[in-house]
Amino acid sequence: MSNGGTQDNYFKIDPEPHLIGNMELVNHFPGVQMWWRAIDSIRRPLMTGAPLESFQGMEPWEMEKTADPESLLRAMNKYGVDIACLLPESMMDTTGYTTRWCSNGEMAKIVETHPDRFIYQPNVSPIKHKGVKNSVWELEYWVKEKGAKIFKFYPPEDTFINDPDLWPFYKKAEELDIVLDIHTGFCWVPPGKSKHALPILLDDVARDFPDLKINAFHMGYPYCDDLNMIAMGHPNVYVCLSLLIPWAAAAPRKFAKIIGEALRWVGPDKIIWGTDYAGYGAQVRAAVNGMRVFQIPEDMQRDYGYPPITDEDRAKIFGGNLAGLIDIDTSERRINMKS
Repeated sequence: MSNGGTQDNYFKIDPEPHLIGNMELVNHFPGVQMWWRAIDSIRRPLMTGAPLESFQGMEPWEMEKTADPESLLRAMNKYGVDIACLLPESMMDTTGYTTRWCSNGEMAKIVETHPDRFIYQPNVSPIKHKGVKNSVWELEYWVKEKGAKIFKFYPPEDTFINDPDLWPFYKKAEELDIVLDIHTGFCWVPPGKSKHALPILLDDVARDFPDLKINAFHMGYPYCDDLNMIAMGHPNVYVCLSLLIPWAAAAPRKFAKIIGEALRWVGPDKIIWGTDYAGYGAQVRAAVNGMRVFQIPEDMQRDYGYPPITDEDRAKIFGGNLAGLIDIDTSERRINMKS
């Protein structure tokens, strides 16, 4: 253990660590080049304002982009993340729907190298484009043959969240009792379509499938209020802080409003942590450190009625809530304290 990375007792489960694959094989596609230009722009709003002390103790390898899952495991051990639900990146819209970046099969091979730390999270996208019947088959295969309990749907590369053609898929997901992680809010990386992922569209799905466990990635940003209202009304809708937690250091009052409104409308039992890891150990660091120590400023608690974040809240958000959904035993930590 180095730099105090694992010095807490919160069992942590990350529902959004991306496996990006070997992008050299797809970088020639115009859509992938468009995606990279957006990534260059994303760094600005996420990193602007980050204080220098937030980088103390960071090692050079944490800022080196890599597709090696051993680097993810190294970051998990350093910062005390017990389990990662490995998510293979699809992004077929960037390649003209000719190929994925990383297949579910590749994901499975990696999970099976460290089955105590990694779990399957098949990416079923794009559901409509590849055929709902095929997607239902794939869902059943991963549940019945591999025991998968959590899946990802990325609407920006496919269709609207509430496209009626998806109803047979949602029905099967509900029957199989899986957790469905859904990207909500703007698509940060064109050519994906933001209009497909607006959180208001979840209202139709949650109403017709009240037992389908939905985890809405990225808090529906920038439509966090819309998502909170939907999650308030639908017990089966959970909200996920993935991607936004670095603002705990870089834009603390902005993050205070995001998490404060979620605590008010949704409650601590339905908020889920996440890193949005995409190859940099620093992303794990920022997500852990932000949630571990952040507190809503007292004046915002007073003026907006936000509750303070308690130790019990942190335990639920870091892993307790998701563990309950996918039946994970959190009584013993899984991190390697010697790494």
